[in-house]
Amino acid sequence: MPMTVAEFRAVLEANPDVGMHWMLPDRSFVPAHYHITEVGRVQKDFIDCGGTVRSLTSCLLQVWVANDTDHRLHTTKLAAIMRVAEPLLASGDLPVEVEYEEGTISQYPLAGAEITPAGVLFHLGTKHTACLAPEKCGVDGTGCC
Repeated sequence: MPMTVAEFRAVLEANPDVGMHWMLPDRSFVPAHYHITEVGRVQKDFIDCGGTVRSLTSCLLQVWVANDTDHRLHTTKLAAIMRVAEPLLASGDLPVEVEYEEGTISQYPLAGAEITPAGVLFHLGTKHTACLAPEKCGVDGTGCC
């Protein structure tokens, strides 16, 4: 289950003025000089393969790496950015996802956080496709239409 906006902000605020590190699912790291260039509320409205209308809403953090290798973002600054974004997000219950480009643009659910001597380590999880209506598609949940 991804961290919510409220959980994310609580981690940031409980650990002021420390560095943040982002571990990708393959255990590699986003370079330390990353920027958070967007905090957005993303809503996806769709119809699944069984004809059910669905909606998913999340908070999406866009992580971008430039060539300014001295740049560092700390928890206090990101907590302030998240406070400014509150009216746009409209809910602390939204799951947090991270958009990051390394060859291709990928989105990762924010799976958790741990406090380390170097600051806060955020763990990024994985997303998977799935058939949402296996009973209508005639599959056992491992395939689709």
